[in-house]
Amino acid sequence: MVLPPEHDSYYRHLIFDNSLTEGAYHFSSGRAIAPSALELVDGKLPVSREQFVSPPHSLKLSWRSGSGGDWRAAVHLERWRGRAQRLEGDRLTFWCYAETPIHAEHLPMLQLVLDTGLSTLPLRLDDRVGDLPAGQWVYIEIPFADFAPITTAIDFSRTARIVVTQSLDDDLPHTLYLDEIKVRFAATDTPATPPARLEARAYDRHVDLRWDLPSDPTLEYVLVERSEDGETFAPIGIQNPAFDRYTDYVGRAGARVYYRISAVSRAYRVSPPSETVAAQTAPLDDDALLTMVQEACFRYYWERAHPDAGMALECVPGDEHLVALGASGFGISALPVAVERGFVTRDAALERLDKILRFLERAERYHGVWPHFLDGRDGSVVPYFGQYDNGGDLVETAFLVQGLLTARQYFDRDTPAERTLRARITRLWEEVEWDWYRNPADPDYLYWHWSPTDGFHIDHPLIGWNETMIAYLLAIASPTHPVPASLYDTGWASQSRRAQRYRQNWGRTTAGDHYANGHSYFGLELPVGVGPGGPLFFTHYSFLGFDPRGWRDRFTNYFENNRRISLINYRYCIANPRGYRGYGEDCWGLTASDDHTGYMAHEPRPSQDNGTITPTAALSAFPYTPEESMRALKHFYYVRGERLWGIYGFRDAFNLTENYVSSIFMGLNQAPIVVMIENYRTGLPWRLFMSNPEIAPALERIGFVPEPGREE
Repeated sequence: MVLPPEHDSYYRHLIFDNSLTEGAYHFSSGRAIAPSALELVDGKLPVSREQFVSPPHSLKLSWRSGSGGDWRAAVHLERWRGRAQRLEGDRLTFWCYAETPIHAEHLPMLQLVLDTGLSTLPLRLDDRVGDLPAGQWVYIEIPFADFAPITTAIDFSRTARIVVTQSLDDDLPHTLYLDEIKVRFAATDTPATPPARLEARAYDRHVDLRWDLPSDPTLEYVLVERSEDGETFAPIGIQNPAFDRYTDYVGRAGARVYYRISAVSRAYRVSPPSETVAAQTAPLDDDALLTMVQEACFRYYWERAHPDAGMALECVPGDEHLVALGASGFGISALPVAVERGFVTRDAALERLDKILRFLERAERYHGVWPHFLDGRDGSVVPYFGQYDNGGDLVETAFLVQGLLTARQYFDRDTPAERTLRARITRLWEEVEWDWYRNPADPDYLYWHWSPTDGFHIDHPLIGWNETMIAYLLAIASPTHPVPASLYDTGWASQSRRAQRYRQNWGRTTAGDHYANGHSYFGLELPVGVGPGGPLFFTHYSFLGFDPRGWRDRFTNYFENNRRISLINYRYCIANPRGYRGYGEDCWGLTASDDHTGYMAHEPRPSQDNGTITPTAALSAFPYTPEESMRALKHFYYVRGERLWGIYGFRDAFNLTENYVSSIFMGLNQAPIVVMIENYRTGLPWRLFMSNPEIAPALERIGFVPEPGREE
């Protein structure tokens, strides 16, 4: 059975194709009991560039099966947010390559383990594979029906790991290379058509390739080949056929390189190659380097936006219909930057905004407030965080409105299209009922969620210091549904017992539990914040538009406060109290991201630091720490770029101690890089947002006062 393409996805079949790290594959494990032996690197299976089907890696399985001993290795299904939890197919398939001949009865056994913990009995391969010759890739298909379940019923779509175990003990060394491990249906043997219109664009250390997105539903992947002389080509990588872009990190400036691509069918038939294109890398100065990073990160929102909504996905790869509201707001904040930098035209940006507004106008809202996640096809709420997450999310809505108001001020021309755009944004802004999100049972705060079925059941008041400051600013600034300016003090900066305990519970400290802090960290006194200040996204999300320069409330100037939080983060990474690999003055930045354990809000305290560096932390801090951020950018690109740089800029996170690089780009983390670098370079997003006529009066009502030297 072959599913139609609309029900197919590369990642619904994938268990292993390549590794983002050298040395060992992070999503594997193994052990051996003497006298048996299994080659491992830090407890994981080695990866190899020596042999592969899909370049540049395969898994290396080297073992010796001794009498009385045992060994086993597992390849785990990589999980990331938004990845479908169910695999699709009726068989396990893989390729294997033996260094020396292996008799069938000495092949390992296979076992499938589900995410529920259920497993099959180990399956002998001798009857299904036969003797393996040396030096030849062999394709293996094993129907799920061949695996005997321990229980009477088993759902193979929930396969979570493939376990390879010792079989008969011949006490001889063997090495198998494994590649393209997938769950699939039977493939039709249809020739593939090569992608057309290949283009190459070179930068300092990498080359971006782009082609027309194939419409052929039989493709397994696109094969990329490189040549140094234009004649002898070698395979260097593959790309999911749903993407029309590939990044080759050449690693040096002044390199003249040539490329061609081919389409590989699901039956692994390779098409003729495309035309050849050439490019030459060249050094970039610091200004051009910043533009390169901004453009790559902006592509996430431009090229991977949901086709119906025009809005940002939660992450890529991920659920192709999971639209993230706050990330979309950040992407809208980046649109004026993209137009000014020449990444897209003004007309194209207007067209995209029109699509976004049409979607927002018909999407589900709850007293004018959108939910955190929407289905991009129809605008319905997606209760991602559970049954009570089925209503409005005030914080994500604030991030969206911040972006919309930035765009409203940029598209200021007296043309029908731009006048209409401004009016539509104004209408959406005025329809947000900020005052509804005051729980009548505790009206001193704004509340994060409200559900049409369960009201304020989640019971999450917005209490600072964190990323939610913009919600109070906009709620007080609202021309139609404002809240009293006093909520800034009773809610955001509250001194109440509830607010104290809220801060204590997440910070595990009394430092900053009254909002003001006053303690010193790494030689810097922190005016406001819990403990050492929290993850760095606290200093980014509310400040993509809100320009804190030259304003202060009764507690602090928030530009200076954010600068100190950023420097505390930087100095913590230099001190590196837990001794993680890579930390230093050029490799720093702790904030929220998906890491090797799942989601974590990394911050500069040992209990919230597991060795994960998130590039957006240092790069979005450019306005506060330009020298330190530039060192980090150059390290990420020039030193870590081969693993870290991809089609949409820097990948979400990496952990050198765990030999881990995230497979995803995340909507919440790419646009802040674009916007905050621009705030450092020209201040454009800050000028636009602050020019909205509702903002300055709201700041004055709150009690903000200008400081001498404030930029107007």
